[in-house]
Amino acid sequence: MNSIPAQAIPVAVATERLMLPIADATVHAGFPSPAEDFLVKRIDLNSVLVTHPQATFFLRVAGDSMRDCGIEDGDLLLVNRAIKPRHGQIVVAVVDGDFAVKQLHLRAGRLKLKAGNPTYPDITPSEGQTIEVWGVVTSCIKQFQT
Repeated sequence: MNSIPAQAIPVAVATERLMLPIADATVHAGFPSPAEDFLVKRIDLNSVLVTHPQATFFLRVAGDSMRDCGIEDGDLLLVNRAIKPRHGQIVVAVVDGDFAVKQLHLRAGRLKLKAGNPTYPDITPSEGQTIEVWGVVTSCIKQFQT
């Protein structure tokens, strides 16, 4: 199955770069730091997050099966279909026609999709079940309430 799900949003090849300022300092969780004193350069998020524009898609997460991996309901995933999936990566897989985000577990030629929440079962293919790794999750974008 190589189709693109209706909920997948392709990353448009930008005609203009979106250059955002980046501070030349780290952020410490504990004491304030005047970040405006350290603004020295700008970065383009496309150049940082997107390595294969034609094969990269956004998908919105629904559910909490990956919460212990830092992926929560409502997060926006950046999924790259050009990356060869490897053991331990977070992937989007098609399981019997439905999309799921899980951690890929490959050992001794056997595939398992591991949930990042102990209340959800891992997915191990049963006889006749179709599982396809659709793409590799490369980034997770969170939006906080403002």
